[in-house]
Amino acid sequence: MNLGSVDWLALGEIIWINALLSGDNAVVIAMACRGLPSGQRKMGMILGAGVAIALRILFTVIIVALLGVPYLKIVGALALLYIAVDLLTPSGEGEGDVKTSESLLRAVGTIAVADVVMSLDNVIAIAGVAGDHFGLLIAGLVISVPMIVAGSAVILAVMDRFPLIVWAGAALLGFVAGEMLVDDVALVDRFGGEYVHSWETTAAVTLAVVVVAVGWLVRRAKTRNGRHSAAS
Repeated sequence: MNLGSVDWLALGEIIWINALLSGDNAVVIAMACRGLPSGQRKMGMILGAGVAIALRILFTVIIVALLGVPYLKIVGALALLYIAVDLLTPSGEGEGDVKTSESLLRAVGTIAVADVVMSLDNVIAIAGVAGDHFGLLIAGLVISVPMIVAGSAVILAVMDRFPLIVWAGAALLGFVAGEMLVDDVALVDRFGGEYVHSWETTAAVTLAVVVVAVGWLVRRAKTRNGRHSAAS
């Protein structure tokens, strides 16, 4: 893999997106391991992270391969837009369904299953950034998943303290969605690769702005509804 400046930038994007979208996963890991004896907690988190890495690589490689099918990148881009807006309007639901595990094997299984179920957004986003660079894809996942496990509390605290990180991350997802959208095989075949790719930056920037604007409007609407409900 040629690690030029573009590759380093993409690797940074993969790590950032994975950390940004894995807050729920970090909570799941903590909850699954909190019932273990203190001596087994670290091992449970390490083994769980290892299984999570292997499964994410498998599913991401499958999705990258499928993105070569016409119109699937368009669908993936639309899904990524939804994920980006949803990131700005978190519901905070779902983590409470994860049970504390009292055995190491059960904790690892809980982490692995929860990570697969909750990581579709990560997989779609990372596939969009990595494209056909499988080495870059694997490197980003191998670096970011242990980082999330080891620093889950720190990551969550930083995001709570600096909300701008979340907004910037959502804009990045919109940017990736724009790049993915214009790179769909169907559009390239119909209009020609040179013409389609000439719109790549415009589409990416436009969708990044759209994500931030829609996210802001949705948050504002929810705030107003909450105030009305409290008043009544």
